[in-house]
Amino acid sequence: MAPVLQASSASQIPHFSPAELSYLYTSLALPDGSIRPDGRSPTQFRPLTAETGILPGASGSARIGFADGTQAIVGIKAEVEKTVLPSDTLDLRQLHLQDQANYAGGDDADGGRERSSATTGQSSWVQMSIEIPGFRDDDALPVFLSEMMRESLVGSAATATGGTDGESRGKFAGLKGRLVINRRWHWRLYLDILLLSPPLSYPLPLLSLTTHLALLSTRLPKLKSKKEEDPLFDDDWNAAEYLYPRPSPAYDSRMGREGPSHQLVRPPVTLLIISAGDNIIFDPSREEIAVADSVLAVSIGREDEDPKANNAKLKLLSIRTIDPPSRLTQPGVPDSENATTLAASTSTTADEVGSQNPSSTAMGSGEEVPGVWRPRRGGVKRSLISRMVKMVLEKGGVGEEVMEGLEGVEVC
Repeated sequence: MAPVLQASSASQIPHFSPAELSYLYTSLALPDGSIRPDGRSPTQFRPLTAETGILPGASGSARIGFADGTQAIVGIKAEVEKTVLPSDTLDLRQLHLQDQANYAGGDDADGGRERSSATTGQSSWVQMSIEIPGFRDDDALPVFLSEMMRESLVGSAATATGGTDGESRGKFAGLKGRLVINRRWHWRLYLDILLLSPPLSYPLPLLSLTTHLALLSTRLPKLKSKKEEDPLFDDDWNAAEYLYPRPSPAYDSRMGREGPSHQLVRPPVTLLIISAGDNIIFDPSREEIAVADSVLAVSIGREDEDPKANNAKLKLLSIRTIDPPSRLTQPGVPDSENATTLAASTSTTADEVGSQNPSSTAMGSGEEVPGVWRPRRGGVKRSLISRMVKMVLEKGGVGEEVMEGLEGVEVC
């Protein structure tokens, strides 16, 4: 039995005729606004269902399903691991002298916890695996998706000032810093991502949203030991702390916040955005990706610069370009070059055909002809990328809408 070849582009190349591709592109690139095949607005996402806590043996888990039937499940498992110090780290005697100097000024619990979190995290502490039906683990698509999502997860390393008690892991806004227990111990996270059905479109948004929810539901045992002691945890799972603190009045009072605390530090989300002409479209379907001029994966996160002020802002973490399958489609053939059309008018000379159908000359010179599909060529304008980023990051924009929607999912 011959092996089934899988496309590793933005989605599997759809079997659309050039006429259908031309009609789709014309509808999406209209100057007065895009007309999408499913009737959504340019910034509207597909309907979805979401739930958390579906895997009882995991530290965190989530499931999201789109209306087209595609579903993804993410399970997160955490385990304690001893930290291997890099070669350029101070030796043990220097660390001992430094500890004595640090503790000479006082032995308060907050200060000790703050100093024990001075170690920065490492990217290797986060391991991710993605399984997609019909693909091997080492195929291009799962590997590329895994690295792209992991890049935004471990790439955010901004430091937030302050933080006590339940916010000890919030000392560092990035995920790596939250995994630090002390200088000698840390948490290692294993993220297992499973797509339950073959992808009907590029699965990146579905996997990213599900991973975000799973991280929000991840809880770690409460730490009872202090400073540089070997980690000792509370056996009561009800006392476990969320990896990313949940908004609550108790959290607000400890942090000195006023008003709602819905803008806390949050894990990153990767959004898929396409352009058709000068129009920008979010959460594209398989058909829309098939005719896109460009496809961008924009990763954003929410980082709290001042924990005592409710001013956490969205931050751009990365932008990746994805090769759209439209570049691999066959160009359309105008009537002036169609053998069937020419056979119907054999009495017409070649000069008359050229004068009646100027598209023949245009197609021969590589120019685009209205109504005739041509594969996309070239890059994307800087101004268009700037508009995409602005629509995601601006206050009340698409990024904030997605974050607030995920925040509204009940975490258990």
